[in-house]
Amino acid sequence: MAPRQTINNNPLATLQSALGHQFGEPALLLRALTHRSFSADHYERLEFLGDAVLGMAVAHMLYEAQGELPEGELSRVRAKLVRQDSLHQLALKLGLPALLRLGEGEARSGGRQRPSILADVLEAIIGAVYLDGGHDAAVQLVRRLFADVAITPALSAAAKDAKTSLQEWLQARHMQLPRYDIVRTIGAAHRQMFEVSCAVPERQICVTAQGRSRRAAEQEAAAAVLQQLQATP
Repeated sequence: MAPRQTINNNPLATLQSALGHQFGEPALLLRALTHRSFSADHYERLEFLGDAVLGMAVAHMLYEAQGELPEGELSRVRAKLVRQDSLHQLALKLGLPALLRLGEGEARSGGRQRPSILADVLEAIIGAVYLDGGHDAAVQLVRRLFADVAITPALSAAAKDAKTSLQEWLQARHMQLPRYDIVRTIGAAHRQMFEVSCAVPERQICVTAQGRSRRAAEQEAAAAVLQQLQATP
């Protein structure tokens, strides 16, 4: 087992500085960085809490910046901002891979760089800040995390439903609609991840993607396929 970390470690102090929050209860931050493969005292409950705080805080930011948008568009932009890929990139900026506490098997299999784990840990950290510092501290953390994101009408356009965009692209070229299939489900029933394929046979393209729901996985796969199609002359 890896040596026990303490909150006085320089990397953890650096993380707190980046978060803009000094923990009064350091054990919360350590738990947020702990995968279930390392200890029974892991981040999953904090992740559940952080996910709710994140969604609310981002919704408030969008309402302030683009309150004139209809509810459907606001929901699409929020989904774009809080999806796994976005959270993964934020986790990388914070240097979370080096701080994760993983079991040996999970570490050997690449867990330290796995987008799903890093996104979950970021949500867990938000949950930990909520418990340690309260609602305002957690909301301010979310605002700092997304401070570099320009919330403009262009962001709303970019958040257009990927499946719809892919369908429109294909229909405009008189091509068949894409085919979606579930490749596999991963994890326990209460924490399943779905792996879905999206295929466009006419272009011999087939991409797989993962998500916490079948719909989320389909959206990720559709976005990847559309990116390939648009990059092809």
